[in-house]
Amino acid sequence: MQKRNLVLKAAAALIVGSLALTGCTTTPDKPDNAATNASKRQSIDASVDATLSRMYSTVKGSRELVAKSRGVLVFPEVIQAGFIVGGQSGNGALRVGGSTVGYYNTSSLSVGLQAGAQSKAIVFLFMTQEALDEFRGSDGWAAGAGASVALVKMGANGAVDTTTATAPVQVVVLTNAGLMGDVSINGTKVTKLKI
Repeated sequence: MQKRNLVLKAAAALIVGSLALTGCTTTPDKPDNAATNASKRQSIDASVDATLSRMYSTVKGSRELVAKSRGVLVFPEVIQAGFIVGGQSGNGALRVGGSTVGYYNTSSLSVGLQAGAQSKAIVFLFMTQEALDEFRGSDGWAAGAGASVALVKMGANGAVDTTTATAPVQVVVLTNAGLMGDVSINGTKVTKLKI
């Protein structure tokens, strides 16, 4: 019983400490200049290009699914780490009609049995104009809070079945091994970057 209380207290302390430190890490020491922002945008765009190319080559049917979408939000490198309390974060870009129209950050927190770190790419496909407009019109967006969000699944033939992808927002999660099929993205927060 005492061990359980100690674990709960430690988890609560980690959560409070993590939240307190989050404010310290998001406050820049000096304002970003135009050159720094341009460099960040170029870096994100290059990573988005590489992620889309990797997805097209490893996930059959993904190119067709992207072509059917109204917009694609790509987070090329989302770092997930934790020990009892975990979190993930990464930067990405929204593309509409093949062009970048904005830069975003994704983040989420979780509590539970977890240890270690991993990197993954998350691709949100806005399949309806309404879902895309809702996303672009929001100050902050959470997966699953508004439009229905569904994880893309592979069919028996090893390809994405574009005819069954009917949710307004489809999500592809890629690891180094390929498509990740058993992951929850509900509650993942997305906010616009000012770069």
